[in-house]
Amino acid sequence: MAGTTTGGTGGTRPYLLLATTMLLWGSGFSSSKVIVDHLPHSVVAVLRFGGGALALLVALRLSRGGAVIHRRSSPRNWARAAGAGVLGVFVYNLLFFWGLSLAPAIDGSTIVPVMSPVLTTAFLLITRREKASAARVAGLACGAAGAVIFFVGSGGAAGGGQVRLAGDLLFLLSAGCWAGFTLLGRRVLAGIEPLRATTYATVSGAVLLAIYSAPAAVEVAWHDVPAYVWLNVVFVALGPTAVANLLYYQGVKAVGPASASIMMFLVPIVGTTCSALLLGESFDAVQAVGAAVLLVGAVLAVTQGRIPKWRRAITS
Repeated sequence: MAGTTTGGTGGTRPYLLLATTMLLWGSGFSSSKVIVDHLPHSVVAVLRFGGGALALLVALRLSRGGAVIHRRSSPRNWARAAGAGVLGVFVYNLLFFWGLSLAPAIDGSTIVPVMSPVLTTAFLLITRREKASAARVAGLACGAAGAVIFFVGSGGAAGGGQVRLAGDLLFLLSAGCWAGFTLLGRRVLAGIEPLRATTYATVSGAVLLAIYSAPAAVEVAWHDVPAYVWLNVVFVALGPTAVANLLYYQGVKAVGPASASIMMFLVPIVGTTCSALLLGESFDAVQAVGAAVLLVGAVLAVTQGRIPKWRRAITS
């Protein structure tokens, strides 16, 4: 049963959930970089999302009313959620962690969260699901120009050159996967609750990651992995994965993919701050200009030059 909440808190709650999600995701870039410096990128992906899958399965088992919701969920709902996990967990993370093994976390914390809403908005405009206003077209053009400048800076950066550029291109591909995952969100949630949908998506992606990473995992000297790396594994599995993905799906269900994408602009702020303070990473001058132009274009494209009205949450 669906209805509209009353009062101001009904409208702000999904945005608070999304803001918490962005804070967790932003901090996850630097934490994941610490892990990928010690372990193969495919193994890091399965550790993060395998741990997240286990946490979500426990939460699902302990949740009240789960049996009722389960009986109402059709195999098609389960298949949609699992299919979303293939794109948003398996493919996204293979690309993301591969990129993270080549480029600094500060690059990923800019490219992925900024390009994801740009690509989401571009798809909505191309498919005519939303209007192509002058502000949006200008924003997309500005964002594209900023991306080009950023990638040119990556190729000439002293901290990696062509290797860093390759990593940044992988980040761009992973941003495309996340845009698709966001666009699938509402359809996936049409007949299934957020916790169950998030669990199915994460588990399906984690299983594929485990199969893919098995050969690399056999070669790892696990006894040599430092304790602080394991602490980061626990953090990214629980915070930026299990909790954040659940909150994100709840936010998408309440306000839609376009509005949810706007909140992504918090991630580069948190991510670059954590990367600079914790890892000592930085942009060169060209990358900094590109990142600024890209961010301005993305904000303009998604918001159409104005602050959108907060919608009231839809509860089920």
